[in-house]
Amino acid sequence: MMKLETVIKDDLNRLLEIKTDDNYSIESVHYRGNTLCISSQIGCPVRCSFCASGLNGLLRNLKTEEIINQYLIAKEEGYHIENIAFAGIGEPLLNWQAVKESFYYFKSLGLKVSFYTTGFPLDNFKELLNLNHNGVTLSLHSVFEEKRKQLIKKGAKIEDLISVFKEHLDKLSNRKRKLYSIAYLVIKDINDSDEEIQKLIEIAKYLNISVSLLKYNEIQQIHYKTVDDEEYEKIFLKLRENGIKVTLSNKYRTRKIGGCGTLMVNRLSPFYLLLQNTNSVII
Repeated sequence: MMKLETVIKDDLNRLLEIKTDDNYSIESVHYRGNTLCISSQIGCPVRCSFCASGLNGLLRNLKTEEIINQYLIAKEEGYHIENIAFAGIGEPLLNWQAVKESFYYFKSLGLKVSFYTTGFPLDNFKELLNLNHNGVTLSLHSVFEEKRKQLIKKGAKIEDLISVFKEHLDKLSNRKRKLYSIAYLVIKDINDSDEEIQKLIEIAKYLNISVSLLKYNEIQQIHYKTVDDEEYEKIFLKLRENGIKVTLSNKYRTRKIGGCGTLMVNRLSPFYLLLQNTNSVII
C-alpha cells in the first residue's frame, strides 16, 4: 500500500513525498490551490540534461493504481483538487497504457487533465492529441536538432514532431487550438540566442499556437544557469512583438519546492542540500 511519507511546503507549493510498496519515493505537487501535478514513472528514461527527475534514469514505470493513488492520498490529506497535470517525474507517453487508464479514471470524476510531454514516442503522441484532454504542452526547448538532442536525450526529430502537431492542429477550431502550446525553457547561453528565438517564432507562427516561455530553475547537481530577469523579459517581448501569444513561468513553477524540473526520486537524503537558503518547512 502506498503511503504519504513527508510533505515539504513553502508559502505556495506542497510537495508530497509518497512511498511505493517497493520502497521507492515519488513526488507529487499541489499548487494553485486546486491542481495536483503527478508523476507517471519512477525516474525518467528521457534524461533531459536540465532536469533532476531523470538524473538516475528510469527505475520502473508506475502502475495505474500507483498513478491514481497519488490523487487519492492528496485528497485524503484534505487538498482541494480540480485539475490533474501529468507534469511530474517521467514521460507520460513512455508509460502510456497506465497513463491512459489513469486519465479515464480522472475524467470520470469530472477532473480536468492536462499533459506536458516531449512528444515521444510519436504514435503515442498522436493518440494523446486526440484524447478528450484539457491541454497538451509540447516540450520543445530547442529549435535545432543537435542541440535538442543534447537537452532531451531521447526523443523524436523536431521535423517529425512539428509535422504530427501541425496535422492535428489544422483540424481544430480556434477555441480548441487554445488547449495546445509549446514549452520553451530558456537556459543561459544554451538556447537563448537571437537566432534561436527567431526560429521559435517561425515555428509558433507555423503552428498558430502559443508559447509557454519557462525560466530555468537552477539545480545544484546540474551546471546550467538561468537567464536574468532583463534577458527573460527581452525574449518575452520579442515573441509578443511578433504576434505570438506568450505565457511566462508563474510563481508556482519557479520555486525550489515543486518547481519545473526539480522533482526527483528518493529525495530524502540529499533533500536537505536542496532546501538550503529556502524558507521551506518539512511537516
